Amino acid sequence: MPNTPWIEPVYRGRFAPSPTGPLHAGSLVAALASWLDARAHGGAWLVRMEDVDAPRCVPGSDRLILEQLAACGLVSDEPVVWQSQRGARYQAALDCLMASGLAYPCACSRKDIEIARQALGPPRQRHQAAVYPGTCRPERGGLQGRAPRAWRFRLPEDARVQWADARLGPQAQDVASTVGDFVLRRADGLWAYQLAVVVDDAEQGITHVVRGDDLADNTARQILLQQALGYATPSYRHVPLVLAADGEKLSKQHGAQPLDLSHPLDALSQAASHLGLAPAQTDVATALAGWVSAWSVAVPAAPSTRPSEA
Repeated sequence: MPNTPWIEPVYRGRFAPSPTGPLHAGSLVAALASWLDARAHGGAWLVRMEDVDAPRCVPGSDRLILEQLAACGLVSDEPVVWQSQRGARYQAALDCLMASGLAYPCACSRKDIEIARQALGPPRQRHQAAVYPGTCRPERGGLQGRAPRAWRFRLPEDARVQWADARLGPQAQDVASTVGDFVLRRADGLWAYQLAVVVDDAEQGITHVVRGDDLADNTARQILLQQALGYATPSYRHVPLVLAADGEKLSKQHGAQPLDLSHPLDALSQAASHLGLAPAQTDVATALAGWVSAWSVAVPAAPSTRPSEA
């Protein structure tokens, strides 16, 4: 069989906010960075609403976010996708993992997991999630007569993942020791972020993911899922977070104020400055064009790892 020639795929990036409220300064930085990276490298920029966690979503926030982005000159090149409309696709992926023996039902509550972890060793650090010890793995007896609550991804024997982040450099994580078998479908029936984002990135053909530093820790889990489902792995770039006065990540839950877009250029200039770009004193369209030019020089395109479909 002849070797298939490598053909670099077209760049496809995305911005995927959770509609739990309007955009704030931190989310605009992520939006602008992903848009600039796509535009600077001749690619498409997509917007996806990550509204899979319905209880946290605020009605109308999705439309407000789109209006805020448009006011800043950031408009999706393709129709916007809502995760809440894609449950069948996530179920198909879970079915595939189940058929391969890579997903199993779990009956453990958070209290059960904490008790099991305490029995295994020293207490976890503050703010660190309890590592799931594999209590409900089939080889350990499975549910043992208990009702299933969630579905978990069964980690491979070697769950140490290495990848190169376009900004942070070489990265590595042993998912078994830091996370354990992670949730794919939650006890409340909602789809877990990790599964949804992996399926969406694959089906939208995303080649480059540009997002905030706070999501870097998710990358190893997503790569493992991509490998298990036969998906290509995008290139990842994690940009600096906007921090609150106390050093915590600026977020809606941490008191972040909605963007004041009475003067969009001011908000964009602040976001651009956070990314190391010079503020602009012109208009939105001219400023964006200038930042695209500067980004193309300062930030070379990260190589895509996606194989050619030729």
